[in-house]
Amino acid sequence: MTRLTRNLSIVWRMEQLIARRRFAVLRKQAGAFALAGLVALFGLVLLDMAAFFALAPLIGQAYAALAIAGVNFLLAVLLAVWASGLSADKEISVAVEVRDLALTDLEAEAEAAVEDARALAADVRKVARDPLAALLPGLNSSVIAAILRSLRSYVDKPSKKP
Repeated sequence: MTRLTRNLSIVWRMEQLIARRRFAVLRKQAGAFALAGLVALFGLVLLDMAAFFALAPLIGQAYAALAIAGVNFLLAVLLAVWASGLSADKEISVAVEVRDLALTDLEAEAEAAVEDARALAADVRKVARDPLAALLPGLNSSVIAAILRSLRSYVDKPSKKP
């Protein structure tokens, strides 16, 4: 039973570790996507300003705002690509392997328990069908021992002839 509790404990701890690591990565991704969204919003504001200034008589300020908006969008894209590349798989691979080994061991124990239960059920069915047959192996040895004792006592006694 200690193997069972040990394996259940290992599975529980590994699942907690995996969940914590995935949550940490999710937090980083959410922060990075929020920052990317903020940068994209600034880029959109500047792009709007650039479009306004570009529609006005061509002035150098419009192109400057357009260049800043382009840089902001590029930064937003880079942040989004970085955030989507974050993964907890590298960090939790060992924990996943340990969990899988414990689960495999639990499955083997469960299969052995099922086989034991099937064997017990077969024995119970055998006894239920023919209770005397279940008792015969012990009964046979008792009867044979009694017969041998009586034969020995008969052989060991001197015969009485008148």
